[in-house]
Amino acid sequence: MMSLKVCLLSAAVLAACSAAPQLGAQKPIAIVRLDSDISPDGTFSYTYETENRISASAQGRPGNGPPGEEGQAVQGQFSFVADDGQTYSVQYTADENGFLPQGAHLPTPPPLPEAIVRSLQQQGLNPAEYGGAAAAPRAPAFGAPPRRFG
Repeated sequence: MMSLKVCLLSAAVLAACSAAPQLGAQKPIAIVRLDSDISPDGTFSYTYETENRISASAQGRPGNGPPGEEGQAVQGQFSFVADDGQTYSVQYTADENGFLPQGAHLPTPPPLPEAIVRSLQQQGLNPAEYGGAAAAPRAPAFGAPPRRFG
């Protein structure tokens, strides 16, 4: 009885291993273009493109880092073709403010609520600096008059 369990367990493990994807079956992707320049002053640039339409480029220079340390400031872009056939592109900066990507497919924050925009304007602040519109706020859609605070 014990040998039957061992035999069935061995068969199950063998079946699972043979059904696993074979990593060696993928063809290596060729790099069709590669340019790179690294300078002694800390600046650099690179560009590459692969045969499966992945591309990237970046330029960097020494920049501000954590207090007492030097960092890097980089501007670049990358693009690739996804499984759905669409090309996705991202432009980015990376510096003391972090990694800041931009792309048509990336989510964006929602607009500031009108009450926040009005509050910022009343304080003499520019709502555009906080992600909101600099235009005057609209009256509420339900027709109530705007409230006045004195």
